[in-house]
Amino acid sequence: MHKIKKDFLWGASTSAYQFEGAWDTDGKGKSVQDIKKSFPEGVTDFKVSSDHYNHWKEDVALMAELGLKAYRFSIAWTRIIPNGVGEVNEKGIEFYSNLIDELLKYNITPIITMYHFDLPEELEKIGGWTNRKCIDAFENYAKVLLENFGDRVEYWLTINEQNMMSLVPEAILGKEKAEQISLKELYQANHNMFLASAKATILCHKMTKAKIGPAPNITTIYPNSNSPEDYYAAINFSAFRNWFFLDLPVYGIYNKVALNILEKNNAMFDILPGDMEILKEGKPDFIGFNYYTTATVKMYEKKENNSSNQQSGAKMENFYIQTDNPNLSKTQFGWEVDPYGFKNTLIELNERYHLPVLLTENGIGAYDKLTDEGKIHDQYRIEYYQNHFKYMFEAIEEGVELFGYCPWSAFDLVSTHEGIKKRYGFIYVDRTDDDVKECKRYKKDSFDWYKKVIDSNGSDIA
Repeated sequence: MHKIKKDFLWGASTSAYQFEGAWDTDGKGKSVQDIKKSFPEGVTDFKVSSDHYNHWKEDVALMAELGLKAYRFSIAWTRIIPNGVGEVNEKGIEFYSNLIDELLKYNITPIITMYHFDLPEELEKIGGWTNRKCIDAFENYAKVLLENFGDRVEYWLTINEQNMMSLVPEAILGKEKAEQISLKELYQANHNMFLASAKATILCHKMTKAKIGPAPNITTIYPNSNSPEDYYAAINFSAFRNWFFLDLPVYGIYNKVALNILEKNNAMFDILPGDMEILKEGKPDFIGFNYYTTATVKMYEKKENNSSNQQSGAKMENFYIQTDNPNLSKTQFGWEVDPYGFKNTLIELNERYHLPVLLTENGIGAYDKLTDEGKIHDQYRIEYYQNHFKYMFEAIEEGVELFGYCPWSAFDLVSTHEGIKKRYGFIYVDRTDDDVKECKRYKKDSFDWYKKVIDSNGSDIA
C-alpha cells in the first residue's frame, strides 16, 4: 500500500492574472498580461478573469468545503508594487493579507508563487528580464512579500515555469514579442531570472523560517524509437527542457549538455563576475514542479514544421524535434495524457536531486457544460485524476518524497492562450469568453469526488 503521510498537502492551484481580475482596481499597476494584444480570435483577455478579487471570501469558503489542506496561488507583482519598483500599494498588501488570514482560519496552508508570468509593464519597457535591473527589482519585491507575509506563509515558490518562458516564448509573451527576441536574449533573460530567484531564496532563508523552491514544468522525455540517434535527441531535450532549469538552483551549476546546445546556436549568455556565487548560495529546500504530459522526440534531421504551445512543438535543428506518441490518448485540446509518465517523472526527479517534491500543477482542460439543473458532469476529469493518483502512489511507495499535490486548478480560470472555454477547475465559473455574466460558482461532480479523496487521505479514489 502507498504511504501518504497524515500531513500530506492535498491542495489546488490558481494564478493571479488568470483568476483575480480587477486588473486596475485599488491601485494595481499594469502587467504584461494586462497590456497583451495578441489574443486568438474569440478568446477573452485577463481584465476580469474569474473575478476572484470580488469573490475571495466565497472562494475560500468553497475551498474549505472541498477540504483543501493547501492552496497554491500567485501574488500579482503590480498589485503590491504598481510600477515594479518604488512605492508599495497598501491596498494590495491588505488584499493578500486578508486572503492569507482567511485561508489560515480554515486551516488551509497558503503556498505562494512570487511570480507567475505577469511582469510589470514598467519593467517590460526597459527590456524586461533581459535587463539586469529586473533582478534587483524582484529581490526588492520578494523582500516586501516576506516582510508582510513571511510570518504566516510556510511555503514559497519563486518563479512559475521559468523553462516555458524560455522554450515557448510565444505562449507567454504573445506572437509579436516572441518574434522580436533572439535565442541569446531569451537565455540571458533566463540567467537573470535564475539570479532573481536565488536572491529571493537567500532572502527567504535570512528573513523567515519558511521553505522555498522553484516551480518549473518538468516531464519525462521518451525517444521516438530505439535508434541511437533518437536516444541522443531524448538526452538533449531532457537536458534542455528539464535539467537545465533544476541543476542550476539545486547544484549551482549549469547543465553542460544544455550549454552545448546554446553554444552551437550562438546563444551563449553573459555571466558576470559574482553571478555563480549568488546562484550557488540560493539553494532550494524543495522542488515544486508542474506536470501535464510527457514528450517524445526524434533526431531533427531537416527543417520540419510543427505547431508550438506549452506542451508540444519543441525543436532544435541537429538536436531534437518533438513528435506525437501513438501510445497515448489526447485531451479535447490536443495534449497527450500519460499517467504512467507522471510516475516516471517523479522517480527521475527523486533520483537526480534527492529533495522533497511538491506537485504544483496537474490537470485536464476540457469543454465543461453547465446543465439546466446547475450541474457539471465531468467524469473525464475524475478518471484523469484517478489514473494519475494510481501511479503517484506507486512513486511514493518507491521512495519519492512527495509532500503535496496541488492540481490545476481549484476554480475555472482563463487559460493563457485558450481562454475560459478551456476549463480545469473543480468549481465551475459561469462566464464565457465574450460574456462575463456574474461569474457565479457551481460545484462540479469532480468537487465531490476530490473531497472524498482528501477526506480519506487518498485511500478512496474510486
